[in-house]
Amino acid sequence: MRAMVAALGFLALTSGLGQARADPVKIRAGWVAIADLPAIWLAKKDLAVHDGKSYVFEPVHFVGTPPMVTAFATNQIEVGDLAFSTLAIAIENAGMNDMRVIANDFEDGVDNYHTTLFEVLKDGPIDKVEDLKGKVVATNAEGAAVDITMKAMLHRHGLEPNRDYTEVEAPFPAMQAMLAEQKAALIPAVPPFVFAPGLEKIARTLFTAKAAIGVSQFIALVARKPFIDAHRAALVDFLEDTLRIERWYLDAKNHSAVTEIFARLTKQPADRFGWVFTRQDFYRDSNLLPDLAALQRNVDTVQALGFVKARLDVNAHSDLSIVKEAAKRLKQ
Repeated sequence: MRAMVAALGFLALTSGLGQARADPVKIRAGWVAIADLPAIWLAKKDLAVHDGKSYVFEPVHFVGTPPMVTAFATNQIEVGDLAFSTLAIAIENAGMNDMRVIANDFEDGVDNYHTTLFEVLKDGPIDKVEDLKGKVVATNAEGAAVDITMKAMLHRHGLEPNRDYTEVEAPFPAMQAMLAEQKAALIPAVPPFVFAPGLEKIARTLFTAKAAIGVSQFIALVARKPFIDAHRAALVDFLEDTLRIERWYLDAKNHSAVTEIFARLTKQPADRFGWVFTRQDFYRDSNLLPDLAALQRNVDTVQALGFVKARLDVNAHSDLSIVKEAAKRLKQ
């Protein structure tokens, strides 16, 4: 009898361990802008065939990518939409040498796709970059991609922060009001806010991100190597589902439904989102493959501006095998 009880106990224990191993992996993913993949992911959760099985997805919002670095360091997220600037800062300054680029989100300035605009008052005193000397300029977050891009252009024209201009942080939705109320002489304008009613009436473009730094791997999905090593299979499932979702958004025949999704998410009219996932939007690779050559140039700019000391080898901090494996599944 004792042997039978012991055997039953062992079976219960091993069965419990098997169940524990089968529990879905939590994947909390950081995002900033409404069109970022983690932000719109849940709207097409019906295409995520592995969600709730091998993993459970949870988007987490941040006002900019720099706070996401802290979230990675304190294990508050497993995946994040990091900018090229904060990738370098996370690895070099925050000591997270195990950070890996695993997929693309979007690129700025590719061919005829969108590039971030830097706007001044249409009838204001700023006619050229040098006119910003002594002025206040707005940024979403110190060290963010938008911030680095702006600083790169001002640096090229001999202007340095604190010495030649004052920088203030503000969320993207507040930028238009900052410019209109003359609280800032220069603002960045990114989708969807660049298409907001009224901005075109009061503002004009002083320069673009493409003019400042060329084509850029603006935002990439990243994860830390220990998490990748421990949960690789779940990450492949997650990126397979993410690919399926992204391709649905990119498919022109779904565009009307896409605008309705953005209308629901933002509580604004659908006709304000005709630009989304078109050539008026940022470029997105249909295989989620990032442009590592552009990313290398971008992080070199971060170093040149003094945000990090050492040169970062992007290839050594990338693992694209996961997304490539996910893409192969969708071809089968």
